[in-house]
Amino acid sequence: MQACLSEMFGADIPKKDIDLALQELSQKYAAEEYSFGLEHIGGGYQFLTKPAYQSSIQLLLRQHAQKRLSSAQLETLAIIAYKQPLTKGEVEQIRGVACDYSLQKLLEKELVEIKGKSDGVGRPLIYGTSQKFMDYFGINSLLDLPQLKDFSQPENQIGEEKA
Repeated sequence: MQACLSEMFGADIPKKDIDLALQELSQKYAAEEYSFGLEHIGGGYQFLTKPAYQSSIQLLLRQHAQKRLSSAQLETLAIIAYKQPLTKGEVEQIRGVACDYSLQKLLEKELVEIKGKSDGVGRPLIYGTSQKFMDYFGINSLLDLPQLKDFSQPENQIGEEKA
């Protein structure tokens, strides 16, 4: 933003002025009279519809809900998000099944991207999450991903406890 504004106005724009303007915009659009607000997501800023207006706007625009990710795609995406960068073979080793289709769909949806090639035998492609992944899940950094400690034990237990 700073580089763009500086080029547009032909003068250096201090970062503190940009931060102040963003804060003022955020406060302005937080008012109930606006159906959208300024949100800090994915390392940037976006104007997003407020939850209270979402259903009305969907009706007006007759939007169709995006297709959801399948369980296999979510598993594959989670492995890539937490273990990146890694190859398809490494994902398959963790999942225990082939992931060609899931990986292809994640690439098509631009949630995953090719980060390069491995130095290993055959030089397989290396995958990682994309900026669209950050936007889709509303996070600013991979550090914002939930950690194991964020889940309570009972939710993750299988079967019954032995007395």
